Amino acid sequence: MSVGTPDPSGGWLSDDELANIRRRLPLLYVEAVPVRVDGLGVVTEVGLLLRANASGAMTRTIVSGRVMYGETLREALFRHLEKDLGPMAFPLLPASPIPAHVAEYFPFKGISAYTDERQHAVSLVFVVPVTGTCEPRQDALELTWLTPEDAISSAVLDEMEGGRGALLRAALSSVGHSH
Repeated sequence: MSVGTPDPSGGWLSDDELANIRRRLPLLYVEAVPVRVDGLGVVTEVGLLLRANASGAMTRTIVSGRVMYGETLREALFRHLEKDLGPMAFPLLPASPIPAHVAEYFPFKGISAYTDERQHAVSLVFVVPVTGTCEPRQDALELTWLTPEDAISSAVLDEMEGGRGALLRAALSSVGHSH
C-alpha cells in the first residue's frame, strides 16, 4: 500500500457519472456563509450571492460545493470560497472544522427543510469571516453585504431556494444573531 498525496483530478466526475451517483448515494457538501466581523469577532455583515436559477429567476444563496475524494473539509471550504468570492477574499477558516449547522437535502419535499431536486446530500455549514476584497466568480452576478438583521429578514430569506433561508437563519443563530 502506498501513502501519498491523492491524485487531484481523481475526485472529478463526468456529468453522466455524477448524475448516476446522485441517484444512488448521498453526497457530502460544504456551505459557507461569508461574513465580516469587527475587532471583537462580532458579525457585522453577511455576504449573499445573487444568481439566476435554471428558470432564470434571481435568487440569493451562499457559497456551496462538493467535497472531493481525498480533500479535507478545510481544503474544500477554501476552494469553494475562492471559487465563488475570488482569490482576494482572504477567508479566515476556523481553527477547528466543526460546522455551525448540518443540513440534509432531499430531492423531494417533506422530509427536511432542505431540498435539492438533483440529489440527496449532506452539507456541513460554516460561518467564515473574510477580510479581503470579494469579486464574485462562476455563475454569481454579485455579492451583496447585508447587516445580519437584514440578511434574516423575510424579504431576503424568501429569495433563497431549497430551504437555504432556514439554513442561513440557523448559521447566523450559531454566532449570536437570532432576531
